[in-house]
Amino acid sequence: MKEAPVANQNHQESRSNLKTALLAVGLALVVAACVLWPDQAAAMAWFVIVGLVAVAPLVLPGILLAAWIMASGADAHIARAFEARVFYAVIAASAIGAVTPVCGVTVLPLMAGLLAAGIPLARVMAFWLSSPVTDPAMLATTAATLGVGFAVGKTLAAFGLGVWGGAITSAFASKSWATAALRSNGIVGNLSQCGGCTTPLHFDARVWNEQQRRDIFRQNVIATARLILICLIPAFAAEYALNAALEPHSLAAYVGKDAWWAIPFAVFVGAPAYLDGYAALPLTRGLMDHGMSPGAAMAFLVSGGVVSIWGAMAIFPVLKLKPFLLYLALAVSGSLLAGYAFEWVM
Repeated sequence: MKEAPVANQNHQESRSNLKTALLAVGLALVVAACVLWPDQAAAMAWFVIVGLVAVAPLVLPGILLAAWIMASGADAHIARAFEARVFYAVIAASAIGAVTPVCGVTVLPLMAGLLAAGIPLARVMAFWLSSPVTDPAMLATTAATLGVGFAVGKTLAAFGLGVWGGAITSAFASKSWATAALRSNGIVGNLSQCGGCTTPLHFDARVWNEQQRRDIFRQNVIATARLILICLIPAFAAEYALNAALEPHSLAAYVGKDAWWAIPFAVFVGAPAYLDGYAALPLTRGLMDHGMSPGAAMAFLVSGGVVSIWGAMAIFPVLKLKPFLLYLALAVSGSLLAGYAFEWVM
């Protein structure tokens, strides 16, 4: 087995640093609550506990499903969906991306490897845009926090965003920058080789039959559960603080249904500050309780997953300038369309 590339190690370190930062934020919120609102500290702690218990029945199956996808080897075989004709490949890539448990940063090695292998940009773009928005664990957490309608809408938005991006990108298939979208640097070289860091597992749904698969399953369950807890605890605390500080519907004039700029505002202002999909859910629920429209909330959640400052910083060193600008344009426009569509439906 080959040694993991430096870029992959740096990415793992950055994820660890992010988790540590989120935990520090959560502890800071608890300390601040105890100091500033001593009478509210116990109520905030109870609110966090009740919130975690309420979402657990839906979140736990999502965690198990995400771990099964990784342990069964299903994640290593998605490249076959990119071999069909453009229309079918884009549809398949968007659908797989909408249910695959990868985020905008962890998908980089796979995407760089596919592009380096000559897979057309349109197919890769479809997966790249749809994959960070949701996954089984995120779907379950969204349903538990914002409701089933929001969870289904977010999943459909992820699929639609991938189809939108793949269709538009296919119009530029003959351009030189589309046929050679990757930059020529050491980062891309390391990322595109990540697929060879370990031998891909053959698909086997019976993950309990092999020790390696059981280990992968256990590690993914622990890692995902830990990440969700680290994100949700401070997020529920922030939601309680938001409810305590603001009057009901106090934000309606800014991001409510009657404000024409609500959805663009959610995309262009909220998304760059987006930190984590799990942490965003309770915060979004709190904002909606104070007047944020459903369409603006959906636009915020979708755009935050694909065009946050953290995702853009990770993608910029990998893609050339024109493909990178196309990615941003598709992410922003697709998020706006998702927000307006959800507003119309709701």
